[in-house]
Amino acid sequence: MRATLPLLENTDFPAIRRRPLQTLQVNLGYRCNQQCLHCHVDAGPNRKEEMSLATVAQVLALLRSRRAMRLDVTGGAPELNPHFRHLVGQAHALGVAVTDRCNLTILEEPGQEDLAAFLASHQVGVVASLPCYLEENVDRQRGRGVFEKSIRALRRLNALGYGSAGSGLELALVYNPQGPTLPPPQCGLEADYRAQLHDRYGIRFDRLLTLANMPIRRFGSTLLSKGQFADYMALLRGAHQDANLDHVMCRDLVSVDWQGYLYDCDFNQMLDIPVRQPGGRRMHLTDLLTEDLDGRVIAVADHCYGCTAGQGSSCGGALSR
Repeated sequence: MRATLPLLENTDFPAIRRRPLQTLQVNLGYRCNQQCLHCHVDAGPNRKEEMSLATVAQVLALLRSRRAMRLDVTGGAPELNPHFRHLVGQAHALGVAVTDRCNLTILEEPGQEDLAAFLASHQVGVVASLPCYLEENVDRQRGRGVFEKSIRALRRLNALGYGSAGSGLELALVYNPQGPTLPPPQCGLEADYRAQLHDRYGIRFDRLLTLANMPIRRFGSTLLSKGQFADYMALLRGAHQDANLDHVMCRDLVSVDWQGYLYDCDFNQMLDIPVRQPGGRRMHLTDLLTEDLDGRVIAVADHCYGCTAGQGSSCGGALSR
């Protein structure tokens, strides 16, 4: 795999600083039951990195000390970590709002037959990857049969109340482009998703999030191999909007890797650009028990233009409407 960091480090991206921390985004490991072309984590079935129970305990200790924080759980497929349910169950007991970034097909993996019911019983919000409402497009990007499995999983979640008004069980879907283009306007695409999925399959969901593909890891390597990297970066830089800078996720979110080290975002985690102390030491989540990140300078590189291009892109979808 061809690394893109050397092409991203020299940047003129605007300097930005952190605000008070609101969301702890925890990556439980890079193992996944899928291996998608666009994956910025380079996740797959053969990855071995996995958060230990001891580090999960440190996550819970931090959540106890900062009850106002939200917990955003990601991977790989975070549900494959053997401590996933312990973390979610304990966080729920603390009254912490939990989000699971789910690839949907994990609900059909052996041993995960009761996963959907577990998520519902702990009021976990589900952010589910579904890069298109057309079967051929999803299977081209994520593998043969993935769309059909995803529809079955969505129906299972709907049957438990996800996507129904007043249920308290939020179901968001995630779209990302098939190639080196910007996502279309989120509002209009959401209307298309809603009509197509309801009319064809009876699927309900609460909202659609549109995410730009990041020029890093597997997607970045693919761009390089096809000679498209420079053009894609020119697209991102040319579409930059200063107005999006105030809303980027790194302002009030911190990303935690499987070993407990801190990053300004999940993308910086994949590029190994950690949050550091003034002396250069990598910060660990245990540091947050006694220190704050508010006001610190955020580490940026050229990939950050992927978050500010056009309507903007973040873990919460478009930044502007």
